[in-house]
Amino acid sequence: MSTTATPARERSLSAAQERIRWRMGPEARGLILVTALLLAFGLAVLYSASAIDAVQRNKESWYYIARQLTGVGAGMVAFAIAAKLDADRFRGWAWPLMWITIVTLLLCLVLPESIAPRVNGSRRFLFGSSFQPSEFGKLAVVVWTSMLIVKKGDQLRRLAKGVLPFFVIIGLLDLLAALEPDLSVAMLYTLLLALLLFAGGVRIAHFVTLFALAIPVLWHKIEKVQYAVLRLTSFLDPGGAPAQVNYQLKQSLIAVGSGGLFGVGFGQGRQQYGFLPFPYSDFIASNIGEEWGFLGLAAITIAFAAYALLGFRIARQARSPFLQLVAVGLTFVTVITAYLHIGVVIGLLPTTGLTLPFVSYGRSNIVLTMFLTGILVNIGSTKERVIGGGATDPLALAPTPA
Repeated sequence: MSTTATPARERSLSAAQERIRWRMGPEARGLILVTALLLAFGLAVLYSASAIDAVQRNKESWYYIARQLTGVGAGMVAFAIAAKLDADRFRGWAWPLMWITIVTLLLCLVLPESIAPRVNGSRRFLFGSSFQPSEFGKLAVVVWTSMLIVKKGDQLRRLAKGVLPFFVIIGLLDLLAALEPDLSVAMLYTLLLALLLFAGGVRIAHFVTLFALAIPVLWHKIEKVQYAVLRLTSFLDPGGAPAQVNYQLKQSLIAVGSGGLFGVGFGQGRQQYGFLPFPYSDFIASNIGEEWGFLGLAAITIAFAAYALLGFRIARQARSPFLQLVAVGLTFVTVITAYLHIGVVIGLLPTTGLTLPFVSYGRSNIVLTMFLTGILVNIGSTKERVIGGGATDPLALAPTPA
């Protein structure tokens, strides 16, 4: 009887010690390293760029950095959850994510300003500045579009039943974002859609047809938003644009130009003394160019290139077609946002209002970006069953022997 009981007891003990864990691949580990470096550098840059502004507003010099640190803390929790959660589960959550985005974007427009306040002329937030639905919408667009591409399969080659439904839903998001107004996010949603459809195998002719049909409508909508027309005018004809429209870009170029090759030194920049509007968010790369010089801007550009390389390698090795598209979309949304931001501050692109991921002030953005990175880490990991004490070590390369 004791002989029979012993194997049963051993099986029970083994079952109690068995754990399921995600073993990170080399790309996922590299992505964590790049993310940590960007976060550390971003916090230093943010403090330098925001301290004077905080003092001018009769707050402590560390006001912005303290609030950003709460976002980083929440982002680390979001990252850990996403890295442990099977990313394939997002396929079943695609429609709920999209509906949440649509409803919350609509609430920004219809709720009283006590709940959805107008900040800098735009209604982009709910509950003060606690939640920005348009940031959450980036995840929804990537997951929903990836899900529908996989679901449609060969139908994606057809215009009416394949491609058109994507433009209807994303077009609705673009409209709601434009009404806030936030044309930068509307543009980003459309770029994300185009990239994922291209990666999914849509016919190029469909792109050309729909884009040609959309140009008159888009231009008509842009003309109604005066600030967008002025920004385009200042970019295409800097000398002919009103001085107040060109002011922010001119100050940004002064900052970047005065930094030279090595920069003027950390904390020694002058533009944050009130010359450059929003030096801690929309134009924070100007601070990098001024204080860290060309080498600083080159370093941040290379860091995001490394992020892109690792993200696309994770996409190539993903465990399902759905996750391949999700990894491509999540990598693209972070990297293209960074490069658009850098392009704006050096005058290569018209002013967009997009922030620099991991660096610019904004808690909704930092939490979402770290959550997206956590999803990428999960996609770059493999699931395994481990028996014994090593089951709780996420960095172990092989199961610990029993």
